[in-house]
Amino acid sequence: MSTASSTHSHDVEEGLDFQPKFDASGLVTCVATDATSGDVLMVAHMNDEALRKTIATGEAWYYSRSRKKLWKKGESSGHTQRVVEMRMDCDQDAVWIRVEQAGAACHTGRHSCFYRAVTGEGGETKLSFVDADPAKVYR
Repeated sequence: MSTASSTHSHDVEEGLDFQPKFDASGLVTCVATDATSGDVLMVAHMNDEALRKTIATGEAWYYSRSRKKLWKKGESSGHTQRVVEMRMDCDQDAVWIRVEQAGAACHTGRHSCFYRAVTGEGGETKLSFVDADPAKVYR
């Protein structure tokens, strides 16, 4: 995998060289969606090692900013993500992976990390649950 950075945006945007652009912390944002339903499952971050391991193994690897360590999705929960397809955005600073999710994607036990809707009623912004109870997901 080449991680050399090009100085020409045309090369990055239209070329076929894999040139991920990591932020100041050495990370790229990764959006994981369900390959079958298209549901957005989670947003996480990958460092160079997580990106390389994901490509090499076909399993999702991430970098935890809070724990400051590499982690394989499902290593403790058993709820794994097999990568069906990986795409880079136009300037190669974000990754989209389409995955086959086994079990819950969210650490709360829900199918997706996006289990609450934002509502604005009566001038007040609130959240409301729209996804399954985690107890039902973990049966």
